[in-house]
Amino acid sequence: MAKKKTSTDVSVTTFEILHDATGEPTETNSRNGKPTKKKDQPEKNPAAVALGRLGGLKGGKAKAAKELKKQRAQIARKAAKVRCNLSPK
Repeated sequence: MAKKKTSTDVSVTTFEILHDATGEPTETNSRNGKPTKKKDQPEKNPAAVALGRLGGLKGGKAKAAKELKKQRAQIARKAAKVRCNLSPK
């Protein structure tokens, strides 16, 4: 039997201890060590996922096309201030 690779993440270790104590098996993603989704959740409708993604891809470009140059500059300034941890106007 192969030795299980241990994680240094405290939340993952806590999760594993909790499931060991309750007797539930831990299903983790081998790539990042985080718990996987439960199998009993309903699957998403592929058509709805495609429509949502399509709208999301179009949304930002459509909004930017409608805005004036001055508005875009103002939004960019506000975003830069937030990234620099300054309070926006």
